[in-house]
Amino acid sequence: MCGIAGLIHRKGTSNVGGEMTAMLQALKHRGPDSTGFAVYGKPGKDEHVLRFKVAEQEELSTGFHIHQEIKERRAEVDALLKEVGVKVKKEEQATEYAYRYRISYGGDMKQLADRIEDINGAEILSIGNSLELIKDLGDATVVSDQYGLGKFEGTHAIGHTRMATESDVDIRSAHPYWAYPYNDIAVVHNGQITNYWLMRRHLERSGQRFVSNCDSELLAVYTAVNLEKGISLEESLRMSIEEIDGVFTYLVTTRNELGMAKDTMAAKPMVLYEADDLVALASEEVAIRAVLPHEIDTYDPYDEEVRVWKA
Repeated sequence: MCGIAGLIHRKGTSNVGGEMTAMLQALKHRGPDSTGFAVYGKPGKDEHVLRFKVAEQEELSTGFHIHQEIKERRAEVDALLKEVGVKVKKEEQATEYAYRYRISYGGDMKQLADRIEDINGAEILSIGNSLELIKDLGDATVVSDQYGLGKFEGTHAIGHTRMATESDVDIRSAHPYWAYPYNDIAVVHNGQITNYWLMRRHLERSGQRFVSNCDSELLAVYTAVNLEKGISLEESLRMSIEEIDGVFTYLVTTRNELGMAKDTMAAKPMVLYEADDLVALASEEVAIRAVLPHEIDTYDPYDEEVRVWKA
C-alpha cells in the first residue's frame, strides 16, 4: 500500500525534518516496514553532503565478525576518498553502519560514486549540495530519532512509508530513491510500473546504473536523464504519463522544486493543500493535518495531473 508525503516552503525555511517526521508517522499504517526522507537544506559553498552506509541493519545480528567488517568497509571508503583527493570537512556517524560526510571535491562525481559502490557492502544513499537522503527500517519516529532529523532546517522534503510487496525489507529497497549519480534529485512513489524492466534495460543500454530492483528507482533515473537533457521538471512529469505504464502517483524533488504526477487511471490516492507560503501533499489528509491542525481546505488532484512548485 505504502504512503508518500511532500512539502515545500515557498518563502523561506522551516523545520522540514520535524514536519516530515510528523507527516510520515501519521501514515505509519500504510507502511510499517521502513521509512525514508529526502530533505533539502541550505547548500554549502563548493560542498556536497555524502550519505552512505556499509551494511544493512539486519546484518548486525549475524555475529561479532560483522562489526569488524563494518569498520573495515568504512576504512576502505575513507582510504578511497583520500586517494582521489576528496577533502572531508566533517564526519558524522548516524548509526554503526550509516555515515554523513561533508566533502569538497572537484573531480568527476560519477566516477567517485562508482568507486565507492564497488567497495563490498558500501551503498551511497545520496550525494548532494542541498539533498540529504535518509532511510532505514522502522517507523518515522524511530528513523528520525536515529538520524537526528527532528530539527533539520530546510526548504522542502519528501518521504515514504513502505509496505514491502515485491522486494526485500532492507535499506536498499526502501524509498526515497536518489537518482544515481545525479545531484539533488529524489523520488517517492506509490504504485506499480508494469513496463519497468523494458524501460530499465533501455536506460542501462544508454549508460545508466541502477542500484536496486525496485521499480520506483526507475522514476528517479528517468527524471534525472530528462533534466540532464535540458527538459524541464514539468515536461518530464508530463512525458512520464505517456511513456511509463502502470498505476502510479509520485513526487520528485530537485534542489529548488517539488513536483507531482498521477497516471491516467489516478487509482493511487493523493491529497493536496496549497497556500502562498506552503504546499503539502500526502496519500491521506491525516498526514497534512499532522502539521496543519487548524481548518484547511484540501483537494484530490485529477487523473494525469502534473504540478510543480518552486522553493
